[in-house]
Amino acid sequence: MKSRRATATLTLVLIGTASMHGCGGAEDEQTAARDVYKSRADCQRDWGDDEKKCEPATSGQHSGMFYGPLLLGAASGYMAGRGGSSLAGASLEQLRRFLAQLTTLGYARASIARRVGAIHTFYRWAVSREVVAEDAAALLGRPKVVNRLPVVLRVPEAAALVEAPVVTADASDVDAAVALRDRAILELMYGSGLRVSEVAGLTTDRVDLERGRVTVVGKGDKEREVPLGDLAREAVAGWLAVRGVLVAGRDDELFMNRRGRPIGPRDIRRLVGRYAGAALSGRRVTPHTLRHSFATHLLEGGADIRSVQEMLGHASVATTQRYTHVSRARLFEAYEQSHPRA
Repeated sequence: MKSRRATATLTLVLIGTASMHGCGGAEDEQTAARDVYKSRADCQRDWGDDEKKCEPATSGQHSGMFYGPLLLGAASGYMAGRGGSSLAGASLEQLRRFLAQLTTLGYARASIARRVGAIHTFYRWAVSREVVAEDAAALLGRPKVVNRLPVVLRVPEAAALVEAPVVTADASDVDAAVALRDRAILELMYGSGLRVSEVAGLTTDRVDLERGRVTVVGKGDKEREVPLGDLAREAVAGWLAVRGVLVAGRDDELFMNRRGRPIGPRDIRRLVGRYAGAALSGRRVTPHTLRHSFATHLLEGGADIRSVQEMLGHASVATTQRYTHVSRARLFEAYEQSHPRA
């Protein structure tokens, strides 16, 4: 017999919202997902301990929603739009048509694979709670994903980007504070390997300039302490000295925008893109590019892979090992460019 909790989750999130809202689109599904899963613990009751499935989105219209239920929104909307069917009542053929539609719409293989994973998780959940008699997705294949190597900046490129924010002689107090803030943000992402969400979530009490350490909250709400290099420490100290220009000390967040409000991941992505456009013409750079560069440059400098794993906050060393492939690829490239017999 299904519990009231399971019934509520099934009705609101996973079967589809056509009967409840009258349209059954993906937006209704996603709204319901936001309503049901108020916390990570709520999500994990139905999705298990899979960190990625119960990791909240950090930007865009889906900010705060958990990826697992969110990925099901499009599938449920597709089923509801074709005869009022639901995800729980779908057939293998319907699921395959849904994936074919994603391919037609130009979705990347990795995006489709994530949705297949969410559908498989849903059916395991539904079968375990006797919501459906059998797993309609048991034979649903997942597209093979090519593991592309991360895009990495060379050391001079990374330095040029990080040093791009400068305080000009005629800068106003606000403009000078913003430049120092941006320099500190870039130094933290490249010098300490922080994710964009981790930078946005930093508070002043988590930065220890005297010890050269910063405590961040990463995926799965896991805390880790990472080192602050001399340049990063100097940049953060410079920002803290003028932080009061943007905020009157009422908030604990480390970084603020021009309006005195906490800076968000989207703001950080914009500033990275803006400085990259000025300093590295023609290069597409994201905040994660700086994190990739941090890890690769550490390994190229002889750092132990386990230490790099800990600094990045990776749950598995296998995730960190991809940076060894980048280093190896650059080694072969240097050989081919430099050796007379290459």
